[in-house]
Amino acid sequence: MPLEILPAIDLRGGRVVRLTQGDYARETVYSDDPGEVARRFVAEGATRLHVVDLDAAASGGPTNLEAVRAIRAAADVPIQLGGGVRDDHALETVLEKLGVDRAIVGTAALKDPVWFKRTAQRLPDRLVLGIDAKDGKVATDGWLDVSETSAVELAARYAGTPVAAVVYTNIANDGMLQGIDDGTLHDLGELADLGLPVIASGGVTTTEDIAKLVTLRERHHGVVGAIVGRALYEGTMSVEGAVGAAG
Repeated sequence: MPLEILPAIDLRGGRVVRLTQGDYARETVYSDDPGEVARRFVAEGATRLHVVDLDAAASGGPTNLEAVRAIRAAADVPIQLGGGVRDDHALETVLEKLGVDRAIVGTAALKDPVWFKRTAQRLPDRLVLGIDAKDGKVATDGWLDVSETSAVELAARYAGTPVAAVVYTNIANDGMLQGIDDGTLHDLGELADLGLPVIASGGVTTTEDIAKLVTLRERHHGVVGAIVGRALYEGTMSVEGAVGAAG
C-alpha cells in the first residue's frame, strides 16, 4: 500500500479555516462551504479525509455538527474527525450520529488513559490517537495547554492497543509552509518503531516532503500516511500531486 494522503478540513464557525501554529488568533478562512471542499478533494483523488472541529477542541464537545454532516454527505470516502472527543457522549455523537469512521482523541488519551484504553479495546480500529507536540511535549485542549509528557512517552503507553493510527503533529510546523524538519522525521520514526501506524501532520508543504516520508517509510514501515492542509489551500501542492508522489 502506498503512503495515504489525507487532505485536512479544519472547521471553525461552520467555515473551512487554517490556523498558524495552532494559534486561534491567526486564522485564515478558505471557504464557507465545507461540503464543496470535501467534494473537490475526493474528486482530485483523496481516499480519506482528516477533519478537525477547532471549536470543539477548545470547548470540549462536538460543535460544528452541520458542517461535518455536509462533509459526510459530500464525500464517499472514510472520514476521521478530531476535536473535543473526550468522553462516551462525544464519541457516540461522532461515530454514530455523524457517521464518521474514526474518531481522533488527544486530550483524553493523556488525561484519562483508562477510558481511552478501554474504549479502544471496545472499538478496535475506530479510535485514532492524536498527539500534538510542542518542543516534543504533548499539547492538549486545542493546543492551549502544554504538558510535561513527551510525545513518544504518551504513544508508548498505548503500544499494543488496537488504535487505528497515531496522528503526530509538530505544532511549530503546522500551517507554516516550511516543510518537515529532521526532528519531526526522527520523532515519526520513533513512534512507528513502537508498532503503531503513524500519520504525519504539520509542515507537509511540497511533493519533496511527501518523498521524505516515503523514504522514511522504507526504514520505519509503520509510517502509513500524511495529512496535508494549508499547502492544498495555498496551492503549493495538489491532492493529485501528493497522491502521485506517495506512490
